[in-house]
Amino acid sequence: QVQLVESGGGLVQSGGSLRLSCAASGSMFSVNVMGWYRQAPGKLREFVATITRSGGTSYADSVKGRFTISRDNTKNTVFLQMNTLNPEDTAVYYCNANGVLYRTELFNSWGQGTQVTVSS
Repeated sequence: QVQLVESGGGLVQSGGSLRLSCAASGSMFSVNVMGWYRQAPGKLREFVATITRSGGTSYADSVKGRFTISRDNTKNTVFLQMNTLNPEDTAVYYCNANGVLYRTELFNSWGQGTQVTVSS
């Protein structure tokens, strides 16, 4: 199993910034794509951003130009720098990672989630 632990959520005023981190841990695994998703109250979980092992990135239109995803492959950690936050960004943010476990098994893991609240 590959475990993901997020950190960095909190309460921030509109226009402020937060940085989320997510570290993957386990035995004999190789992470391919890491990403962030979010779920606001009463809404479905939605895509925010992903990054491949080689650094290719993809963003939801709603966060382009404001959020930046990055990763440290040596530490199996992914980051999400969130700038110019607005109340519509309020949600639980979930980290996701997929890859190969024990050289032959595919995995797709989710973190527990971290709350981000943006006040107006």
